[in-house]
Amino acid sequence: MSKLTVGAVVVSSTFISMGALAQPSSAVSTSAPGMQAAPTPTPTATPAAANCSVDPDPYKNYSCLDAYLGNDVGTRLLNYYKLEWGQSGAPSDPNAPAGRRDGWPATPETTPPMPFTEWPYGGSTSIGVTRPNSVDSPLMVAIANTSLGKLLSDNHFQLYGWIDPGFNVSTNHQQPAGNSPISYAYTPNTVQLDQAVIYLDRFPDTVQTDHVDWGMRLSAIFGENYRYTTSYGLASYQLLKHNNINGYDFPMLYGEVFIPQVAQGLMIRIGRYISLPDIEAQLAPNNYMYTHSLTYAFDNYTNWGIQGTLAITKNLFLQLGVSDGTETPPWHLNNRINNLDPSPLYPASTFPKDPGAQPSFTACLRYTFNAGRDNIYPCANAINGGQWGYNNLQWFGGTYYHKFNDHWHISMEFYDEHQDGVPNANNPQVQTIYANGGTPFSPQFIPFNSPNLAHCASATVLRCRATAIGTVAYLNYSPEPLDNFSFRPEYYADQQGQRTGTPADYYEFSFGWQHWFSPQIEVRPEVGYYRAINGTPFNSNPTHGVAGNKNYTVIGAGDLILHF
Repeated sequence: MSKLTVGAVVVSSTFISMGALAQPSSAVSTSAPGMQAAPTPTPTATPAAANCSVDPDPYKNYSCLDAYLGNDVGTRLLNYYKLEWGQSGAPSDPNAPAGRRDGWPATPETTPPMPFTEWPYGGSTSIGVTRPNSVDSPLMVAIANTSLGKLLSDNHFQLYGWIDPGFNVSTNHQQPAGNSPISYAYTPNTVQLDQAVIYLDRFPDTVQTDHVDWGMRLSAIFGENYRYTTSYGLASYQLLKHNNINGYDFPMLYGEVFIPQVAQGLMIRIGRYISLPDIEAQLAPNNYMYTHSLTYAFDNYTNWGIQGTLAITKNLFLQLGVSDGTETPPWHLNNRINNLDPSPLYPASTFPKDPGAQPSFTACLRYTFNAGRDNIYPCANAINGGQWGYNNLQWFGGTYYHKFNDHWHISMEFYDEHQDGVPNANNPQVQTIYANGGTPFSPQFIPFNSPNLAHCASATVLRCRATAIGTVAYLNYSPEPLDNFSFRPEYYADQQGQRTGTPADYYEFSFGWQHWFSPQIEVRPEVGYYRAINGTPFNSNPTHGVAGNKNYTVIGAGDLILHF
């Protein structure tokens, strides 16, 4: 089964209050907390009354912003899209306080054109570079002088999101799943709503060091991509009982407390959050390209638990957390169901609804060096006994980022992941037990998209360890602030076929272009070649019992992200 999957938001380098004048933040669109906007022209400080009637451009004179936007919500929304068209960032307030701490490592990238500005790390709003009300949201600008907008802004809440339709043209033809194991475009030759997302955020102020602050996020997603965020037990009937093409989910539901007096700052997050490692993320704006690597598609997506992030120094962060596993909610802990066919696999009359729902531990270390140009981030995510579970992956790996210059950078990831005691798909007795309801994930309990069995080396054993190794890189070239080109080479080894359904080695080479018309509108066309060695996983249709019959796929794809 695929990894069941975020994201975060771009936070600006300068803090802008969305007050009575309806001033937008100087941030850009959505990616990871702690991001800063691309440089924008510094406005002059001339009085609005003297110049706005002659030249009302807020990029030249920020005090003209409210006059430029107008009064009613619809007009302000359209005028804000018009204002930012062709720009690499929002107009910035020359009187805004600093958006990052003095002496903090330099911000390596800008958004646009990248999906992040700070080298990514999960489980925390970015420490030292985040201010409240710092998302560049056309919706917040539009409602800023309404009672609702003022209420949200005064209390440091922001409501925003995006709509993301996409398409693909593929050498596969089976529908709906012919492109699988390619994710986020698993139905070939189609146009789809990938995701419509809305966030309600409150960011803690992590630049200041004199008071404890708090934050939170409520998120909702609708579209085809819900199948990659589903947590077993939270509205999962859509995917696991009905295999709906489109569905909804709530990928992030958390609160945070920031304590700046501990070392350089301690962030504590509680709730459901995106798993910590990875270059890529589930939410569209957090990625270089439209499709995802297999490395990302088949690892941990979300955790429920408590995650602490300690800035020991400005360069060295330590993260420790405890969760209840991966893609499983707290109410599955100690939840048992009837065993319909007791056997040597599961001899008792009951078994855990999800054996992966158990206390699990996460530990990561983030080190930034070379004046912010390099970052290394090793992680162990959701570590427990490793029993076969809904997505109970024992994840060990890390990421590395390097900036060559203002135009080139590379992002790399490697991991080893496994589950223990996975029933053997090559054993006839196991097949009978599975079909008769003798496992927690038999079709009587999960009719669709259940975790795969393992193709063990020997047909005589009932269980074995299922291991997968993933490695991927993104080489990026940005010739100017609104464009980036990405080359993605990848190798993925699904040794027992438990992740993709086919024991095979996979190679992938994809090339994508990210073009921003403004900080709010982005298109991402791409072309990719995927090849499986020793297997034919492509062009399958599991819903209708059609096995894959191709060992390669060529796919052209793309999407449009419209932020609001």
